[in-house]
Amino acid sequence: MKTLLVALSLALLGLPAVALPAEGAAPATVPLPAPKTDGKVSIESALKQRRSVRSFAPTPLNLEEVGQLCWAAQGVTDDKGHRTAPSARAIYPLELYVAAGSVTGLPPGLYRYQPASHSLHLVAPGDKRADLDQKAVGQSWMPIAKAPAVFVISGTAAKMASSEDPAVRERGAHFMWVEAGLAAQGFFLEATAMGLGSTYVGGFRAAETQALLGLPSSEEVLAILPVGRRP
Repeated sequence: MKTLLVALSLALLGLPAVALPAEGAAPATVPLPAPKTDGKVSIESALKQRRSVRSFAPTPLNLEEVGQLCWAAQGVTDDKGHRTAPSARAIYPLELYVAAGSVTGLPPGLYRYQPASHSLHLVAPGDKRADLDQKAVGQSWMPIAKAPAVFVISGTAAKMASSEDPAVRERGAHFMWVEAGLAAQGFFLEATAMGLGSTYVGGFRAAETQALLGLPSSEEVLAILPVGRRP
């Protein structure tokens, strides 16, 4: 109804029509709440409590929680663009995606995290969790589709070739995988501190996952991280 009223108003004013998102549709860019940089759980406590969690309560996540997890994995931490996870020569070849299905304040869809603006960019609308589960993972013991959100870490090793350091260029793919592990650990510790659970899913069909996410051939899927409240 709101979209129709706007269109009628433009017509009455003699103004050209503009493309408007359908009601309930995901906006192209979703600003995230500012990340918290101080919490009540110590790093030692989070390390002690962290466990791989493979089943989740049906309670939705909220936008603040999704934003905090994004920041923990790939957030910018200073005015020089450094991030929460280190990167060889600060090249940052990783990308972080969120397949949201049950997140309050975030329409279902596939989003790419934008570290510089701490926002989500819509890649594709609609709930992708079941497809990610069935077509990409296909492990009955890992019900990814029941996680409120599924995070995906990908990377482009070719970006490392731009480094002036010969060792970085030669071992670019190795550094990229190490960085994915560092980003995932920050993600897990933050999830633990927030009372959430997650796990690292490495058993997936790489080509099918890449196609499902619409990634270019140069961008490799490195990890799938389902997350939700502990049952």
